[in-house]
Amino acid sequence: MTSAAPLTPASAAAPSEENYEADRKEAADHASLKYSLLGPSLTKAGQDSVSEIIYNASKGSKFFDREEARDRSLTTKIDAILAKKRRLETLDLTRELRAADNLLAQHELSRDLTQHIVHIDCDAFYAAVEQLDRPELKDLPFAVGGGVLTTCNYLARSFGCRSGMASFVAMKLCPDLILIPLNFEKYTAKAAEVREILADYDPRFESASIDEAYLNITEYCAEHDMGPADVVSRMREEVHEKTRITISAGIAANARLAKICSNLNKPNGQFVLPRERAAIMAFMHDLPCRKVNGVGRVLERELAAVGIKTCGDVYEQRQYLDQLFGQKAYEFLLRCYLGLGRTKIQPAEEYERKSVGTESTFRDMGDPSQLREKLRKTAEGLESDMRKAKCKGRTLCLKVKLHTFEVLTRQVVTPTAVCLADDLYSYALPMLAKLEHEFPGLRLRLMGLRCTHLLSTKKPDARAFFGLRPQRSESAELGEGDSVIERKQEGEWEQGPPRDFSPNLDSSSWSTAGVAQALPKHGKEILPNPAGWLPAAAEEELWDCPVCARPQAADERQFNEHIDLCLSRQTIRDTVQQETATRPSQDRGTPETRKAREKKRGRPSTTSDPRQKKLCFG
Repeated sequence: MTSAAPLTPASAAAPSEENYEADRKEAADHASLKYSLLGPSLTKAGQDSVSEIIYNASKGSKFFDREEARDRSLTTKIDAILAKKRRLETLDLTRELRAADNLLAQHELSRDLTQHIVHIDCDAFYAAVEQLDRPELKDLPFAVGGGVLTTCNYLARSFGCRSGMASFVAMKLCPDLILIPLNFEKYTAKAAEVREILADYDPRFESASIDEAYLNITEYCAEHDMGPADVVSRMREEVHEKTRITISAGIAANARLAKICSNLNKPNGQFVLPRERAAIMAFMHDLPCRKVNGVGRVLERELAAVGIKTCGDVYEQRQYLDQLFGQKAYEFLLRCYLGLGRTKIQPAEEYERKSVGTESTFRDMGDPSQLREKLRKTAEGLESDMRKAKCKGRTLCLKVKLHTFEVLTRQVVTPTAVCLADDLYSYALPMLAKLEHEFPGLRLRLMGLRCTHLLSTKKPDARAFFGLRPQRSESAELGEGDSVIERKQEGEWEQGPPRDFSPNLDSSSWSTAGVAQALPKHGKEILPNPAGWLPAAAEEELWDCPVCARPQAADERQFNEHIDLCLSRQTIRDTVQQETATRPSQDRGTPETRKAREKKRGRPSTTSDPRQKKLCFG
């Protein structure tokens, strides 16, 4: 019997080399996944590369498995895009190149360099508000939130913590991190203080979320004979002096550029991009695509695969974009290359609302009775939101997230527009029951309802329809203070997804299945502009027409023309009525003439042909 051969150093090293190769292969395969796990706040200020820590902290969780599957799916999609591009490279794309150049020329004609658009963003807003009550936190890393961080101060960001991150991951990045529970009453009150100051510079500013807004200060600059940089600097100082909150700002020719610029000198800074085409084109040429609002991690990776890493690279690949990404993304990328964006700034409540929805995240739930109770509460919440929005919906969508982090949606078109909780629940229940049949043992961690194809329930003004002056309601006669209170009660904070979140990953995705969240909504809450600061609409002077009694513009020429027209109409009407009343009945025609007249009102008579036989169908 021979003894086993002694273990040589070479054979001892073999397993470790195999493990090293396996780990290296896995790391290479998961390189894109590691970058994806950095989350939607990757571009926020104060972030370092902590992908390895987040990767190891998330490994083995249900969320990690789901993201790994999505990463593989995206890799397959990118392979198809690259194969299509290789096929296009063998073709003559002169026509596509010329079409892209023509479209660029058309978009260039829409460039507006006459406006001063400002995007302001409060610095770590929730954390800054909490620090006002607890100054001792100034030199300590802390974050606001529970199972998921809503924001964190810049000291915590230096460790890699960020909004949308699971708290257990943040604690691994920063073991000394202090977690503070949310207090929305405090945040909304402070946001209202900031908004009152913004209204002095642009009463029609546009609220983008609870801590950011767009302003058009062109008129303010002209009235006060100041440059935009000086105006924004004064505004930032006033906000800090009155609210003790610091804000960062970007100043540019349009909203898209201003949004990008506001993140360049954070915190408590501002950046001015000159309103010159050459400066804008140079700025966009070297700007990473991910810095543009609207380019998420998925599109960023797809663009990088075809050779587009900066906005300047779009021009070199312009002949492929339409067929690779579709018309909508094609035009979006061309406008990004040119640095174009909207210049129309208006209060958020003036935009047409496309949908109303509500959703909530909770601990894994699989009991059918509990799921129906949760559906009932969700329907009641949606009814409340739709009453505030004064609308009904024709399409109802049910959104659920499984305990495996897979998101499913189902929708139904209702026979009539609905807004009551009972109706919403009755139409949503069959969709939930069908999901339970499709997925035996269904377990959920998120549920939401949303209504689209909205119909307004606001009562129309019948007097305005007929051109009459609207009657003053009792609420309008109460005075200015009462109307302000009424508006604030009706215009509650609009709830929506966090502004940094992409459709591929939301805040709840970072929590583990066993952690109870029950978090209130946070992020993109929108409040109407302060009613007291809106410019009072001057009551238009109207003159009542003595003939028709309808109000007319107080312009002598137009008023006289209207009276002449009314008199002409009245004269004609009186003459016709008088002639009809005084005309003798015998003058109205004999029975034969009346019969002939009645025939003329029908089908025209044709001359009969004696040679034509008369056909009878009996």
